[in-house]
Amino acid sequence: MTTLTKAEERIMQILWDLERGFIKDIQEQFPDPQPPYNTISTIVRVLVKKEIVSYKSYGGSYQYFPLITREEYRSEQMGRLMKNYFGNSLKEVVNFFSEKKDLDVDELDEAMKMLKNLKKEKDK
Repeated sequence: MTTLTKAEERIMQILWDLERGFIKDIQEQFPDPQPPYNTISTIVRVLVKKEIVSYKSYGGSYQYFPLITREEYRSEQMGRLMKNYFGNSLKEVVNFFSEKKDLDVDELDEAMKMLKNLKKEKDK
């Protein structure tokens, strides 16, 4: 899978939320000032070429839909980040976030519970 540009990711976020949509539907999801119709259309055509989006033709109109899920893309990108920036080490990821001073204590507690449960599952 390929890494998407910020503009492509934004379009994908909208398509994942809509599940299916015409260019006008996508455009309406942007805050004002909305990007031009042709700009969105060009980005969507690039996503089709990358085989991340497909479409169904209705005469001269095209309804677009994602070929990958948000979870598939997220998993691929997290894997890429872990490999390229953290040496595939969960410990390095945790260390990175532990150095941040603005972490919420409740989120830290929840993350600790998740890690303990993961460990229990791996120990079985």
